Amino acid sequence: MKKFLKIFLLVVVVGAILGTMFFLYQKSKKKPVIYEIESPFVSNVIKKTVATGSVVPRKEIEIKPQVSGIVEEVFIEAGQHVKKGDLIARVKIIPNMVELNNAESRFNKAKINFEDAKLVYDRQKKVYEQGVIPEAEFQQYRLSYMNAMEEMETAESNLQLIKEGVSKKSGTATNTLIRSTIEGMVLDVPVEVGNSVIESNTFNEGTTIASVADMGEMIFEGKVDETEVGKLKLGMPLILSIGAIEDKTFDAELEYIAPKGKEENGAIQFEIKADVKLRENSFIRAGYSANADIVLDRRDSVMVIPESLIKFEKEGDSAYVEIETQPQIFEKRYIKTGLSDGVNIEIKEGVGIKDKIKGQKKEEVKKTGEESTQG
Repeated sequence: MKKFLKIFLLVVVVGAILGTMFFLYQKSKKKPVIYEIESPFVSNVIKKTVATGSVVPRKEIEIKPQVSGIVEEVFIEAGQHVKKGDLIARVKIIPNMVELNNAESRFNKAKINFEDAKLVYDRQKKVYEQGVIPEAEFQQYRLSYMNAMEEMETAESNLQLIKEGVSKKSGTATNTLIRSTIEGMVLDVPVEVGNSVIESNTFNEGTTIASVADMGEMIFEGKVDETEVGKLKLGMPLILSIGAIEDKTFDAELEYIAPKGKEENGAIQFEIKADVKLRENSFIRAGYSANADIVLDRRDSVMVIPESLIKFEKEGDSAYVEIETQPQIFEKRYIKTGLSDGVNIEIKEGVGIKDKIKGQKKEEVKKTGEESTQG
């Protein structure tokens, strides 16, 4: 019995020692590294840059008065559609007292001269009809009479224009009635009845009565950084994303690149403009903010792989990937790449559509997925 107990204890001790040694061996043994397998696929590769800006009407006109005065009546409101020549507002003239006094003085003098010339003309006409003076001499009196009458009429019209904005000859207050110069939509009416307005002249741009724009022709105005402007060319396609219009994009064509940049926040920015291709039954309000994806280059239906799969030689710039020859056994293969969009890259040579490419370790992929889930 004692002998059996000794043998049993010996077996237990030896088994414990062997088990511990096996455990330590397994623990010290490196686990095999398993890599994800990626395959090439066919896709479109679009290389683009982004410009921020807004969508505005190509033709926006500010309607300004031709006379200074007080807004007496406004006939339109923002959002209303107007045609060329439609009445927008009426301005009541408040005459300048100095100009009014000079005009009245000029008219009075012209009236006195006309009455004097008329008396002389009537007297000489009787003498001429009696044959006392020749026709050539009478012609001078008639000319003086006609000039005096014209001067009086001109002075009277000028006085009426200053007082009322009404020409005696025209008979209508054309310069006090503000009319639209184009057909379009009224974007803004910054004045109200009773506001004072200043006429548009050489020294003053005048008070804006209303802004009218053709909403059927819109353009994108944006800015591009100096590092990207050298890649742009007129006629390039743009894809507009308007923040206020979800799930819709608009095509546009680049038509202007500023020859001179402006410094903003420490960087040089160049203005660009693009013609927006409007969709049917879609209305874009003036001033919508938008982002424009400018297509610098593109490849359609080409074989691509994720750019992260590509490796480079330590010496030189040769690119290669690792192709699976047997399960989890890989060999290096050099490739020729094409266009990249920052995520996927075009493969021209070196890899077939059925090849299997070495990717990330599965543990790294799992950690990345867990971090993104926690985030």
